[in-house]
Amino acid sequence: MPYALAAALAVSLTAHAGTQDEAKGFVEGASLKMQNRLLYERLNYQHGDTTRVVKGPRSDKAEEIGYGLMLNFESGYTQGTVGFGVDAHAYGGLNLGSDPDTVRSNPRYLARDDDGLKDAFGRAGAVVKLRVSSTELKYGEMRTKNPIFHSSDTRLLPETNRGWLLASNEIKNLSLLAGRFTQWADRNARKNGGELLANYSGVNGNAFSFAGGNWTTPVAGLSLSGYYGRYEDVWNTAYLGGFYKLALADKQSLSFSLNLYRNTDTGKAKAGEVDNTTWSLMGAYAFGAHKLGVGYQKVDGDTPFDYVNRGSIWLENAMQISDFNAPNEASWQLKYDVDLGQMVTPGLTAGVAYTRGSDIDYRRMNSVYTNFLGAPGSGGKHWERDMIVRYTVQEGKAKGLALQLRYGVHRANRAQGELSVDQIRLVAEMPLSIF
Repeated sequence: MPYALAAALAVSLTAHAGTQDEAKGFVEGASLKMQNRLLYERLNYQHGDTTRVVKGPRSDKAEEIGYGLMLNFESGYTQGTVGFGVDAHAYGGLNLGSDPDTVRSNPRYLARDDDGLKDAFGRAGAVVKLRVSSTELKYGEMRTKNPIFHSSDTRLLPETNRGWLLASNEIKNLSLLAGRFTQWADRNARKNGGELLANYSGVNGNAFSFAGGNWTTPVAGLSLSGYYGRYEDVWNTAYLGGFYKLALADKQSLSFSLNLYRNTDTGKAKAGEVDNTTWSLMGAYAFGAHKLGVGYQKVDGDTPFDYVNRGSIWLENAMQISDFNAPNEASWQLKYDVDLGQMVTPGLTAGVAYTRGSDIDYRRMNSVYTNFLGAPGSGGKHWERDMIVRYTVQEGKAKGLALQLRYGVHRANRAQGELSVDQIRLVAEMPLSIF
């Protein structure tokens, strides 16, 4: 990975005129933005399933409500051949009266310690950055966005990682990305600097390194992406993605999305033997304000499809409650989305999705995963139904205010391993640009 960094910087120093030529200055190009988020979630467990709560006993209900505040500062770049800058963030969360009797022992949104739930928690971090032409290097605490190392922002606060990230856009229609990260802060973490963590094996790692890019091809509507990463002494990950959209007459179109992951153990193989190929394909037909989609997803391997960071799974059937990524699982999805802006009011959208998985078999899963997940057996199957309604205020003093309601239902047999639950999630978000 250091060789990739040196090579990219060397190319940049002799590159043609790029983004750095438009630098406005450290102060002149700076911005400070605030995101306010109010979130409520209720989980009702079904068919005898329960969860352990903060105070110790088991309950058939889990409930959390909190407020999250995110401040994000981005400086501009100093002028000259090499531009310098600094980014910084501060995140804070408040418990708005959640009862320890109904908050899961491992809360989804709020922070806790050995004494119980925290009334308030937060963390902050910063990045130093430099830019040459259209190549940018960042080092520090940050969020990332790519299919094998992606920072989730689907709960109260975002997750972050510490390391370096190199992004280059020197070649037209080609974006290149490389990075190495050694520490992690989960979404409800009270501080930075935690060990990297695999979601389904529970294995910690010292570093995750990756390189790849995205290419907008000469074929109209076709884009491709590819990445390769290494979770040190755990596994290697290869990813191939593609998206194609074909425009039809009368505001109609067909689109296809492919995501393919290949994980194989490496080094000390801390997660045991891993030999997993997982892929998804989604086809969609859009007509006017409506969009119908049909998807299929397959896991080929005796371990679940596993990943680092909470959002590093870009499979189409990774749903609101379940990822549908169990050993040998096959799943299909039917979804419908509609833009209600013209029919009801601008800014209103809605969607429903139904996903069913089967053929799950845990019997040949290695001992690392068995110790972490248990061994439910074979013949696992489950289904999930998700509904979402979102409204964003389009004008006036509340412009940008977004209100979202999500309702999910998940049902599983004992051999699938996950719980049967009904989920309600209410979110209100208000972004503000301070300067």
